[in-house]
Amino acid sequence: MQLAGPLQSWGASSRFARRTTESAPTKSAVVGLLAAALGRLRSDDISDLSGLLFGVRVDQRGTLLRDFHTAHRFVSGDAMPVSERFYLADAVFVAAVEGEKDLIEQLHQALRRPTFLPYLGRRSCPPTRPIDLGVHHDRTLEEALRQEEWRASRWHQREHRKPHIELEILLEATSTDEPSDTLRDQPISFNPLHRMYALRGVRRTRVQVPNPAGRPHVVRPEHDPTSVLGGA
Repeated sequence: MQLAGPLQSWGASSRFARRTTESAPTKSAVVGLLAAALGRLRSDDISDLSGLLFGVRVDQRGTLLRDFHTAHRFVSGDAMPVSERFYLADAVFVAAVEGEKDLIEQLHQALRRPTFLPYLGRRSCPPTRPIDLGVHHDRTLEEALRQEEWRASRWHQREHRKPHIELEILLEATSTDEPSDTLRDQPISFNPLHRMYALRGVRRTRVQVPNPAGRPHVVRPEHDPTSVLGGA
């Protein structure tokens, strides 16, 4: 899945009037996007989706942006507390899920014809590119993220003139992995009356991918200013 847009926001620990964002998409948000594409309501069971293995590659980190929101109650007109909200501007990510073939195929078709419109963490953050990047039944989740072409914006690719670029990958830790970090973004229920999330281990790794706008490295001969003085 390609997650690209002017603004994205992936909250994992937002509370009250301060709504932060993680530096990469969370599993709970991507599972919510997939559930919406399937047409599921917030009160529906999501155990099959939360059981998917999840990973994300950071193709373009973007810039942290802070915004303030004001609101008034509809009936009384009373002012509500000012909320502070954070977004990622001009970021691009490649996300992937791994699971049983039938469920993956169902999700693939849903992304092509979503029941509810997808958004990048918040409803005010629509995607600007197609989300669907296809299905790879012959690859593991990590292999798919390592082999996918670099999806950063062309202007961002041109800024990095090297023929290859190193990208960070965040993989869901399995029972045999040593997690590098933990996030409370394992969704259990999206029911507005009782949302529930559990801790999830994350393993970080890196990969080098080709840069379509990169310039080949040219080895220049060593300059010797006295070489012209040599006799025949």
